[in-house]
Amino acid sequence: MIKTDELRGIIAKNKKSQTDVAKMIGVTPKTFYLRMQRGVFGSDEIQIMIDELHIDNPMEIFFAKQ
Repeated sequence: MIKTDELRGIIAKNKKSQTDVAKMIGVTPKTFYLRMQRGVFGSDEIQIMIDELHIDNPMEIFFAKQ
């Protein structure tokens, strides 16, 4: 389960919008919003976000235990 609130914070900290991140990972903004709601992204998309948003603690965000 992805901690979407923390991911939104990291996106904002990087001065990006969710639309910017959608383009970054190669999906439409609508698809990105749906994935945020479901908390599910592909491993390649996660890796792009880790690299481009400089996420230091990816395990805590993308692989959080509920």
